[in-house]
Amino acid sequence: MRKVQQTPGGTFFVCLPKAWAERYRLKRGSVVAFRETSDGKLLIDPEHGVKPSLRVMSIKPGPYLSREILGAYLLGFDIIRVEAKERVSFEIRDVVKKSVRSLVGLEIVEEDYSKIILQCLLEPSSFPPDKILRRSYAIVAGMHRDVINSFVNKDVQLAKSVIVRDDESNRLYFLLVRILRTIIQNPNLSDKLGISPIECIDYRLASSLVEAIGDECVRIALKIMELEGKTLTEELKKMFINFHTICYEAHENALKAFFSGNITLAENVRGMRGKIDKAFADVEKVAREQSLEVVPQTLAIASFLRQVYEHSVDIADLVMPKKA
Repeated sequence: MRKVQQTPGGTFFVCLPKAWAERYRLKRGSVVAFRETSDGKLLIDPEHGVKPSLRVMSIKPGPYLSREILGAYLLGFDIIRVEAKERVSFEIRDVVKKSVRSLVGLEIVEEDYSKIILQCLLEPSSFPPDKILRRSYAIVAGMHRDVINSFVNKDVQLAKSVIVRDDESNRLYFLLVRILRTIIQNPNLSDKLGISPIECIDYRLASSLVEAIGDECVRIALKIMELEGKTLTEELKKMFINFHTICYEAHENALKAFFSGNITLAENVRGMRGKIDKAFADVEKVAREQSLEVVPQTLAIASFLRQVYEHSVDIADLVMPKKA
């Protein structure tokens, strides 16, 4: 704690802790930067004008190399060095290249017989979290629409395209997690992008739930492929379309409420449970009357759709009113 003092001329000042000043090699005449945060805090930067050093992590090739590269990326490391004791095998190089393709902004910048150096070339301030989440949701919403069309129309190729699009959804999810962790560690970036550390937590949860909705669509697509074009009754098709429409409306409104802070819209999502329960019960009843060769898949698809609604409710639960 420090007391605020005042000069005869009216200027307010606070003394800096000696140990802190010495740690950063400050002396008489040193220049430090002052910055006020959105919540009124005053931050002092002892390394004013000094370009931050790149964060580096070294990894030895092992059975979990892909997971370790992902972990380093999510933790915000700028350079990831994959270094072997002797030679980097073809298999290891293949793992590294697959990892690079799955992570936005990560590139191989140097490579020789014993090491591969990766660098993330992203500028975090160019990727506002809300834009990443909106783009991710747009992909997932399209997956949801198409997977039901695939189911109703027996379009296996469309189901396969839904599965492929999940890779892009995952890429954006990983990117958003990296950006959010960077914001939490960097108050300057937090103010620049207009998102507080607390809001980062909500974005992290919301993005996870959007990604989970995409996963449910993939599970539905896999069940459609198991059906191998088997025919459904018109009654069942209509019931699934109705069930899908309600579920789609739920996650669409949940995301709208999340971005706008609309509590009423969020509560409306929770209030749709009665319609969801009825639609699910109707589908389940008719599905059980179908041929045994389609019953397991249709019931599973109905369950996955219901889980989409549950994820929508969880997103709605994150909604807080925007500050005036």
